[in-house]
Amino acid sequence: MTLFNRAKTVMPFILILFAGAVMIFSSSKNAQSDTTSTPAEVKTAVFAAGCFWCIEKDYEKHDGVVKAVSGYAGGTIENPTYQNHEGYVEAIKVFYDPRKLSYKDLLEIYWSNVDPLDARGQFCDKGNAYKSAIFYGDESEQKLAEQSLKKVAKLLDTDDIATTIHEATTFYDAEDYHQDYYKKNSNKYEFYRWRCGRDSRLKELWGDKALKRLDIF
Repeated sequence: MTLFNRAKTVMPFILILFAGAVMIFSSSKNAQSDTTSTPAEVKTAVFAAGCFWCIEKDYEKHDGVVKAVSGYAGGTIENPTYQNHEGYVEAIKVFYDPRKLSYKDLLEIYWSNVDPLDARGQFCDKGNAYKSAIFYGDESEQKLAEQSLKKVAKLLDTDDIATTIHEATTFYDAEDYHQDYYKKNSNKYEFYRWRCGRDSRLKELWGDKALKRLDIF
């Protein structure tokens, strides 16, 4: 075989190898680009503030909250339902982007949407299932929750804060018809919220900070 013919035979293989290298390099660049644009790991936090329909909406309107799921927290029986969740409180699990919101931010949002002086429940809903509570996931969250409670007590000039703080246990999602109730049944939801006097009581407590966030940190 002449040198020329050998070169003709080898050249296609060289071109294939070169094309393959270009594709690998391009894929590597794309993979690096995808990595840099991937959101930070979503974190979760659990709060109880009376009717879970309401506090779900109150959190989901904030940038950085991916979603809020209505459910039951703080009890011991397995698989609670709306008909049987004795020992649980209505609560939400907040999924949030820590690049946009910190746990401190979530606490400031929480206090502006709760009546911490009501030991019997929240607004027109009374009973253990409607009591306000913060469920911490680790020691850092516990310390921040306790600090925030002390700051709220000072702000209201009282030692009688009814909101309690607990270590988080298993959170159970509520039934599908409870999820995003304020979107699926907006008229019924708005009437319920108005009739319950939730917003008027919050404004009475927090003024222009109500339904937004308290500057306590």
